Amino acid sequence: MLVMSIYAVDCASAGVVWSDEFNGPAIDDNVWTYDVGNQGFGNGELQYHTARSENAHIENGNLVIEARRESYKGSSNAFTSARLKTHGRFAFKYGTLEARIKVPNLANGLWPAFWMLGDNFGQVGWPACGEVDILEMGMKSAITAGQANRRVPRRCVLGLSETIG
Repeated sequence: MLVMSIYAVDCASAGVVWSDEFNGPAIDDNVWTYDVGNQGFGNGELQYHTARSENAHIENGNLVIEARRESYKGSSNAFTSARLKTHGRFAFKYGTLEARIKVPNLANGLWPAFWMLGDNFGQVGWPACGEVDILEMGMKSAITAGQANRRVPRRCVLGLSETIG
């Protein structure tokens, strides 16, 4: 289970330009949308990503993303989960992003992540749009070595189409 609250702050004015406190009865579909499917999204993921409330919902002021051991729509995938995004609904160029995230125990193979892609993802794809991994936990070698809950890898992947000089 992954729970979070998210804020985007404009550095120049130090004012909040957007936030989601997840204090409504349901996920705000004016801001959030879902990647749905079982194609693994380039990572060989074993879950079927759904837009169902069983996999993503609001609970006590938190966004809860829940992985479930189940088959879905006749898929050979043994799990379901949710993959939410703001692409096409909210973007910002400069600022500070804050999130309060509670992550699950990773010993059973879960791999929670919170990341940003460039707003031009739909035009140039990944990795050319750039990627910033804010939180990504889980790694086969760490799980095998029993270190999955002791270390948080951090990385930044940037795709630049112009030389900066």
